[in-house]
Amino acid sequence: MLLSDTISAAMEGLHRSRLRSMLTTLGIVIGVGSVVLMVSVGASFERYILDQVESFSGDTFEIHAKGVQDIGKDVLSITFGDLEAIKDLTTVQNVAPAIFLTDRISYGREEIAPFIFGTTKEIFINWSLKIDQGRLLTDGDDKGAKSVTVLGSQAAEDLFPNENPLGKKITVGSRKFTVVGVIEAMGSPLAEQMDSIVYVPFSVAKAIQGRSTYIDYIALQSKGGDNELTRRDIVALLRQRHNIDNPEDDGDKDDFYARSFEQAMEIINTVTMSITLFLGLIAGISLLVGGVGIMNIMLVSVTERTKEIGLRKAVGARRIDILLQFLLEAIVLTLIGGVIGVIGAIGLGLLMTAVANKLLGGITYAITLTSILLPLITAIVVGLIFGIYPARKAAKLSPIEAMGYE
Repeated sequence: MLLSDTISAAMEGLHRSRLRSMLTTLGIVIGVGSVVLMVSVGASFERYILDQVESFSGDTFEIHAKGVQDIGKDVLSITFGDLEAIKDLTTVQNVAPAIFLTDRISYGREEIAPFIFGTTKEIFINWSLKIDQGRLLTDGDDKGAKSVTVLGSQAAEDLFPNENPLGKKITVGSRKFTVVGVIEAMGSPLAEQMDSIVYVPFSVAKAIQGRSTYIDYIALQSKGGDNELTRRDIVALLRQRHNIDNPEDDGDKDDFYARSFEQAMEIINTVTMSITLFLGLIAGISLLVGGVGIMNIMLVSVTERTKEIGLRKAVGARRIDILLQFLLEAIVLTLIGGVIGVIGAIGLGLLMTAVANKLLGGITYAITLTSILLPLITAIVVGLIFGIYPARKAAKLSPIEAMGYE
């Protein structure tokens, strides 16, 4: 029998049961649509998060004691001696120390409790921060221990909702500071904490905290572009100075963290990719459910069309023709369902991204050819797998038994 006759018979069989065919494809529509939607939305938010992190230089490193993230533990392990030794490394530049203050800040009736950084001008270079109003901290501010401050955009808005903050005096703890600058907003809710930071000269924070030995944090940049070489130099130096015997390079043995923002991006990328894959796999379960639905409907179809199968065999249809006919019906159902699912998922994804963009800002819809083709191919394979059993059952029917079936 000609292939065209087999294809025609398959299409006719689907056409005769249009409602059943539509309902059968629904499971595939939901399955493929769910996979495409989860993968594309996951990729969109992955791109969004990475864009925020990439606003910092990939060559920037941060160094701090391990206990900074563990309340109740001793967080003082990075010393002023460590700072000077790090500055002498040939693989680093723009070294910015920081001492944290926890005082409340007030201006008139307004009061906030921001993260206060006692630091130097290099921090603005390392964090790629730009000035919006006024100026940044200078070497003169630090050397002269001047009571001046630079506000993050959110801190400025909270303290001065209806005023220009430049030149105004705010109270930090019990000390007055003159506002000399406001940082340009990072433009994202993910960076809201950065926009709330208040910066004061390092020497002033050192005096307020009474520090003579330890500092809280160091930010620096790699010199020469070799981040791994810079990391090895910093780690080796701090292990030597802290008397840490760690030939296995086991980070758990160190009393400090030394990592680049590039490493942070890699970690974030791995985590977001894992989450996207996990969501895609969960959504893929609905594809299997759709496949089971196709097999069930095809079995019912084989039973209802037993006489038709017998008649076709009686007029010369071979077993392979019957097998191919029912396989084609299953594959066509999954392909149609897959195409509808992809189109629906893209439309819904665009809608969700538009809503998220209004709430968060900076989100663009990310979808790749792979995220479309993979679910489609998977749907066809599912149709093939779950269509084989009903097709084989139909192909094995003998013409006499089939035509005598009631």
